[in-house]
Amino acid sequence: MAFNTLVEIAATLCGLVYILFMIRERIICWPFGIAGSMLSIYLFVENHLYSEAILYLFYVVMGFWGWQRWARRETLAHNNPVVHYSFLQHLPLLLASALGSFALGWFFSTFTDAARPWFDATTTVFSFTATYFEVKKVLETWLYWIVLNAASIWLYADRSLDIYAALICVYTVLSVWGLVQWWLAWRRENCLQAQAAD
Repeated sequence: MAFNTLVEIAATLCGLVYILFMIRERIICWPFGIAGSMLSIYLFVENHLYSEAILYLFYVVMGFWGWQRWARRETLAHNNPVVHYSFLQHLPLLLASALGSFALGWFFSTFTDAARPWFDATTTVFSFTATYFEVKKVLETWLYWIVLNAASIWLYADRSLDIYAALICVYTVLSVWGLVQWWLAWRRENCLQAQAAD
């Protein structure tokens, strides 16, 4: 079996463990996410998906931040709840993501041999936003991931990263499950707060 295939399988397994623990709101998700992302950086550089490589480097950094933030907040009594943002709270980051997608797409299409630079840049920059919301435990992060994962299936299949494409199919389904689970957790928290206020 080729070395790249072994790396892809290892990254895929780490990614699956990561998302399953993330859905369950378990802090152990972060080391698996970091390991899977580090392995992925190598593969994306090999396949000329430079925006994806930058994205996965961002995932590594955010993984350490998420791990530290969740650990710190979990030491406080029940102080790491799922939160809900209104559309107006999302709007600034949506606009910034659209501008960032254009800038990154232009850069990689102009100065590099990147494959699918515009599509890759868009999924990359919006994934930055989704990851930020994931660390903050914003309920709507899963809506971002449903759309981004569904779009990324084609990108990975186009570059013959078939194991990744299959993983992202699974991620798309798991993102729906994540949305349901975090919505239930958010609703439970709101009910507890309402009861405490009475």
